Amino acid sequence: MDVRMLTAAEVAGGALLESALDPVSLREPLLIVDLDGADGATARAAAARMAAWGSPALGVCSGAIGPDLAPLAAALDLTYAPAETADRSVVGVPDLDRARTDFLACVRRCPQASYIAAQVLRASENLPPDAAIDVESLAYSTLQGGAEFGAWLDERRRLGRPLPPPPETAPVLLSAEGDTLRITLNRPERRNAYGTALRDGLVEALRTAIMAEAFDRIVLDGAGASFCSGGDLDEFGHTPDIATAHLIRTRGGAARLMARLADRIEVRLHGHCVGAGIELSAFAGRVVAAPDTVVRLPEVAMGLIPGAGGTVSVPRRIGRWRSLHLFVTGIALGAEQARAWGLVDEISEGAGPEA
Repeated sequence: MDVRMLTAAEVAGGALLESALDPVSLREPLLIVDLDGADGATARAAAARMAAWGSPALGVCSGAIGPDLAPLAAALDLTYAPAETADRSVVGVPDLDRARTDFLACVRRCPQASYIAAQVLRASENLPPDAAIDVESLAYSTLQGGAEFGAWLDERRRLGRPLPPPPETAPVLLSAEGDTLRITLNRPERRNAYGTALRDGLVEALRTAIMAEAFDRIVLDGAGASFCSGGDLDEFGHTPDIATAHLIRTRGGAARLMARLADRIEVRLHGHCVGAGIELSAFAGRVVAAPDTVVRLPEVAMGLIPGAGGTVSVPRRIGRWRSLHLFVTGIALGAEQARAWGLVDEISEGAGPEA
């Protein structure tokens, strides 16, 4: 698959419209737009043209993204520049060429999932959480029927791993102290993977929190070495069909409840927070992370997108642009960077599991 590269001036001049009407562009995994040398008028004209483009569009700029370039950066799906700024549409990288090459390589490995991730982030950006969760799940179901996830699942099945055993103890614990309800993920032997048993236990706990009006504060943490290692991979591919899976994700999952409880809930992260581990946490009104916290969203490399609410919760904290960077690259984010971007609110030694 080839990659189309245009300057901001070429986009502003109409080259993008010509590309959008070219059937060959459907086979291109990524459009790269060079922002260097563009003035304010060019950037604004190019930004207006971006509405005609459907594929992921990556901006690159060797200088600072100032007010003149901001409209174009906002219209793109992601922009790499040398320096990090408060502008959430920009990801600062030490090596522009390396960042662009690495991003393109990830897109080429799973072009369908990358394309749909960008589409979902754009489509749901201004939707209320419940509607955005539905959009995410419909896209996730689409990808479950795709070749990219199928290849990942075939490889996984070749490992011959059985379904995980049922938990020997309660997968989620509840304790109350005054007006505080503590919810603890309690499958440390599986690094609190968001499998069926833990999901159902968490949903029940969150419903309890909603119905029990005595609790003004809810604290969610995890037992063991990691807060939550994401979806239990050994359960993937075992739902009866993708339509049923959609209903389970949207009506039987925790995302809607976390969004509803956002004003009252604090999540305490530690260790690995992968996939659902950070997707659900990002809904919370307050997220506190231990210094050893590592965040990662690996679903696109599996031929999927985040499916536990992450295309809704994460961009509402860090913007759709940096979210796409995390989704497509699957890069690990440490606690300090997560705090700098706003994915967590505080770093504290006390955020780990209670002794």
